[in-house]
Amino acid sequence: MWRRHRYGPDAVRRRKREGATAVEFAIVALPFFFMMFALMELGLIFVLDSVLSNALMGSSRLIRTGQAQAATMTAEEFRDDVCGRMSVFATQCDERISIDVRVIPAFDTPLPDPMADGTTFNNSQLTFQPGTVNSLVVVRIWYEQPLATTFLGQALSRLGDGSVRLMATTAFRNEP
Repeated sequence: MWRRHRYGPDAVRRRKREGATAVEFAIVALPFFFMMFALMELGLIFVLDSVLSNALMGSSRLIRTGQAQAATMTAEEFRDDVCGRMSVFATQCDERISIDVRVIPAFDTPLPDPMADGTTFNNSQLTFQPGTVNSLVVVRIWYEQPLATTFLGQALSRLGDGSVRLMATTAFRNEP
């Protein structure tokens, strides 16, 4: 009579499968954690975009109501006000933010694009002109957010540096 013992055919079959779970996990873990990190970073981008839009609306109200003109606010003071409204993201805001405030003759006026060349951000085209009573004003803000996930950098970046530039814009007529 055939007796089963520890080293029979069933034991050999079981032993061959003991490391399969670890190998499968190693194959699946890297892409899984990469995608989880990319999703978290994309979520951060969406939160940052919302915070930037809210900061723009709050700070541009100073121009629209004439408070910035009455206080002779400079571009740096306006930038500091925007950064102060960005809560947690204000730590490196001064180096990452670019602001353009200009008076326009009509709402359909074409505006210069500082990213038109596709390689660098051209700050020389930006200005700070809050206007006077009843002026049409457009306020644009760009915020540079470096990305750790190169996959997202290729998909979201218009420039070749691998960072994403979030933009918020508002246009209004200054109040009397």
